[in-house]
Amino acid sequence: MKKTLRSDCPIAASLDILGDRWTMLILRDMLLGGKSQFGEFAAAEGVATNILADRLATLVERGIIERVPDEADRRKYHYRVLRPGVELLPVIAELVVWGVKNTDVPPSAEFESMLNSDTRAAFVGERTKQLLAQI
Repeated sequence: MKKTLRSDCPIAASLDILGDRWTMLILRDMLLGGKSQFGEFAAAEGVATNILADRLATLVERGIIERVPDEADRRKYHYRVLRPGVELLPVIAELVVWGVKNTDVPPSAEFESMLNSDTRAAFVGERTKQLLAQI
């Protein structure tokens, strides 16, 4: 059952879905890190498994990701980002830039290409193509 949005404001509605502590980190791991399994997400930031399960279920329910059975082991599942999730890639790239510029987080090699607007645009374009080809 989809949770009711608290407002007709598109920013508030987006934050109702994406604005908790863990959801954007799950999407970061999927969009930038290629992670797809429950255990990979849990290990990344130390999120409690009940919280992770809830956030993944919400993302599936909202059509941002999908849950796909593992072909080799039908007891396991993978999560795959769908078009609405891929559309968040530029947002995540801009959050990287904002975070480096406006917090005490040091720049890292992992995010170096995102700090230049030209290389960021190229990265987002190429990664978007890769992700959409997997849908």
